[in-house]
Amino acid sequence: MKPIVLLLSVSFLLVYCKGQTETSEMEQSSETKNENVSEQQLNSEAKSLIDSTQKTIEKRFTTPNGFTRIEVEKNSFGAYLRNLPLKDIHSKVLYYNGAEKPNNHVYCSVIDMKISAKDLQQCADAVMRLRGEYLFHESKFEQIHFDFLSDGEPRYFKDFANGTYSYERFLEYLDWIFNYANTTSLSNELQSVNSIEDIQIGDVFVEKKQPFGHAVTVVDVAENNEGKKIFLLAQSYMPAQETQILINPTNSELSPWFEAKNATIQTPEWSFEPSHLKRFPKD
Repeated sequence: MKPIVLLLSVSFLLVYCKGQTETSEMEQSSETKNENVSEQQLNSEAKSLIDSTQKTIEKRFTTPNGFTRIEVEKNSFGAYLRNLPLKDIHSKVLYYNGAEKPNNHVYCSVIDMKISAKDLQQCADAVMRLRGEYLFHESKFEQIHFDFLSDGEPRYFKDFANGTYSYERFLEYLDWIFNYANTTSLSNELQSVNSIEDIQIGDVFVEKKQPFGHAVTVVDVAENNEGKKIFLLAQSYMPAQETQILINPTNSELSPWFEAKNATIQTPEWSFEPSHLKRFPKD
């Protein structure tokens, strides 16, 4: 649970994608379901689309027959996400405190990106982390900003950095942001995508609701000759944990890819509607 901060009112806190009571109940429920599901069972459903020897999203996850990855520009956000490093295929997701998250039919890979030892990088935070990491990697320091929930105003990394653009300072900035932003502020900051058929790498499915919402990042997109698109999703969750690539619980032959169609998107731990698809605005 994130610490209560003075800048936020009690009413604001109620819409956080956080909460000790809700977190405890949800995690206990998740950890008690399907505890005996073996790793072999989890991976067998999508084994034809996963090359366990590879270490990036693009290389590890092959496309189904008839689909090819959409083209992305070099050094773009899409190219960055597609080439995110992955841990060994047998790795478990780690919580912020080092404990393992049981893989109860939720994820098939773990992004190799160290997280803070504080309970901060939860769902919306992981979305902002990936966006911020890309901009930092490209030295686009002036474009790194995220809105606070309390006033809806952006906080810029360049102001926080005060001339010190080290990676350590950047991580401090992210911890600061994660304390004062959540799914509601993220959803308000992003622009709606009119149609799921226009889905792009870097888009975000985000739902703001009480007492908490959820957000996941589109980390790859492929398309066939008929214009049908499929996509991969990454998430963090509660309590704070490493970002993971989700399996598709409704289509074992396509998993871990999801179909871009005008219907409910059922992920292992949340359901989204096409209307929840949003995009970071261009600076």
